[in-house]
Amino acid sequence: MKALIVGIGGVGGYFGGKLAKAYGFSPDHSVVFVARGEHLRKIREEGLAVSTKDEGNWIARPDLVTDRPADAGQVDIVLFSVKGYDLEQSAELVKPCIHEGTAVISLLNGIDNAERLSAVIDRGHILNGCVYISAYLAAPGSVTQVGGPCTLFFGPETGPVEPYRPVEQFLKDGGVKATLTDDIASALWSKYIFVGPLGGVTSLSGKSLGGVIESEELRSMLAGMMEEVKAVASARDIVLPEDIVKNSIDMASNFPYETKTSIQLDFEKGNRTELDTFVGFLVKAARDLSIDAPLHERVYRELAARERR
Repeated sequence: MKALIVGIGGVGGYFGGKLAKAYGFSPDHSVVFVARGEHLRKIREEGLAVSTKDEGNWIARPDLVTDRPADAGQVDIVLFSVKGYDLEQSAELVKPCIHEGTAVISLLNGIDNAERLSAVIDRGHILNGCVYISAYLAAPGSVTQVGGPCTLFFGPETGPVEPYRPVEQFLKDGGVKATLTDDIASALWSKYIFVGPLGGVTSLSGKSLGGVIESEELRSMLAGMMEEVKAVASARDIVLPEDIVKNSIDMASNFPYETKTSIQLDFEKGNRTELDTFVGFLVKAARDLSIDAPLHERVYRELAARERR
């Protein structure tokens, strides 16, 4: 199989780095990275340095690293791990690589990425996915994983999962803790109820995950936002575990105290953010369903004003 990893930040760098470590220069499989600028140059010259919390450190050397996806030719698997605001543009560039049997998997935060990809890509099999990991781009040519179980879930929105078993096996054999699921919608919402409210509260407060959890006021706000997500999911016929709010807060408690969310880091650095993905999506979905989501409304309003400054 040939796998194309689009976006070599924390997520793409970790999972792509695992695959490149396992399959680099294999006679049967190949791994291609799509990166840009100085990051591309560093990887091309020195490989991708991957540092992890519990799995050691290594240099990942993909078969090819390029800023032109078409250089890869046609591929069997595409993993998208770009920022949400870059998804459509990246998908356009990847279109020449996709054949009728290509599995195209979004690993982005958010709920509607498969729908967005389907609007651009008219071949292959568009699958949704989600990951649980805390990782970031430390410097050009270097990614660091600091927390999370490093798990990857993926599957079709409808239809049988069996055609995608070879993809699951490829990922597993490459060292990725991957699970093919026939209920990817629940997996996406289970992730969203975690990352959306956490991203909003950490960005608004400036506190790390540990700082949010130890503050009674912020923890209460976090739980309230999670309840708003749960209400919208329920109205969309997504069944989530009854205790998902408690479990999500418990999961956040298990991350290192100093962990910051990706959107929080973007706000701190003055970068473009994924505010619409983390918070705005839920605001719109709640309004469309006539569901009150006052905490999301407030967080979105205040962070949008901050982003405009």
